[in-house]
Amino acid sequence: MAEYVIYDVNISLVTPVHIGNGRELLYDFDYAVHNGKTWRINEDALLDAQDVDDPRLAAQLAQTPPAQLLRPADFAPETGYFRYVLDGTPRSTASGAQLREQMKDPYDRPYLPGASLKGALRTALGWYAWGARKLQPEMRRVGRNPKWAGQEYEKELFGRDPNNDLLRALHVGDSEPLDADALMIINARVLNRGGGAGSPIELEALRPDTNFKLTIKLDQALFSDWAKGAGLKLSGGNLLANLPKVVQQHSQDRVKREAAWFSQIRGAQRLAQFYTQLDGARLGSSRFLLQVGWGTGWDDKTFGSRLQTDKVFMERLIRDYRMARGRREEGDPFPKSRRMVVSFNRAADGRVAETPGSPLGWVLVEMKERK
Repeated sequence: MAEYVIYDVNISLVTPVHIGNGRELLYDFDYAVHNGKTWRINEDALLDAQDVDDPRLAAQLAQTPPAQLLRPADFAPETGYFRYVLDGTPRSTASGAQLREQMKDPYDRPYLPGASLKGALRTALGWYAWGARKLQPEMRRVGRNPKWAGQEYEKELFGRDPNNDLLRALHVGDSEPLDADALMIINARVLNRGGGAGSPIELEALRPDTNFKLTIKLDQALFSDWAKGAGLKLSGGNLLANLPKVVQQHSQDRVKREAAWFSQIRGAQRLAQFYTQLDGARLGSSRFLLQVGWGTGWDDKTFGSRLQTDKVFMERLIRDYRMARGRREEGDPFPKSRRMVVSFNRAADGRVAETPGSPLGWVLVEMKERK
């Protein structure tokens, strides 16, 4: 038996993907908007170009938003005043408006971090293993501390400690980076069950139809007699060996639930149709759908639908952990909202018309074993 099984992985983005680096970019300070594009400012280059000898003027410039130093003729990539330029603009152009930055490498090249993909795979594996073991949600096993909720279930499904965790055998590398033109600006909102939408959220995101390549390795040595002799007791290797099948079952369950949810929301027909199309996809044995990054929601970062099989348990969980925001009656669906991409058109009088677009984070993963 080989020590490792290595898979070459291609990830094709079905909808925009946002994996943030935790930074909020500010309009006029970190970026400018010009001619339908968003220009990420190279602040150091812009300030150096001012060539100011008067210390008082230099101090004044230091307090001036960098975008206000730019002239129309400066908006060209060859000036060196910009780190990168993206098609599209955020909805808000108020001074200090925020734009959530996409994760990139030190050269401003976006990539898919292996940790984010592995986290999504862990969720799918846990969901599948829960069903295979016919577990039931119990408050005594969830615990009273929200920070460690479900840890007992995690240990049962994956291993008693990090040293014996099943996912120790799953190595997911970062993708190869791409140029900044793989990015776009998206405007997102939270859509609730009544069809109403929350405040705009503006993001850098990876474009649909973008392809990333990375490597997944399965460490088979951790399931060997040698590993058992060393005191390791990893179980569940069959889950990893059948990763596409296992993950796709989780995704199919989630897709059906999302299609049903959006079909009941006023004005969300396009989103419901999107999920209906995903539900009809026939992917074969080496491909699977997966939702990653920002916008996946509560039910895709936990055991999700497994916990909701017991309505009494779920109501107590929501109440004890104070999970609901705003007014909620017992028996109301949870969660009550979804995040989505919206497109907008600004009329001559300044009014903005919005159209629901797509959900975020859906990717198609194809694994090919390296010979």
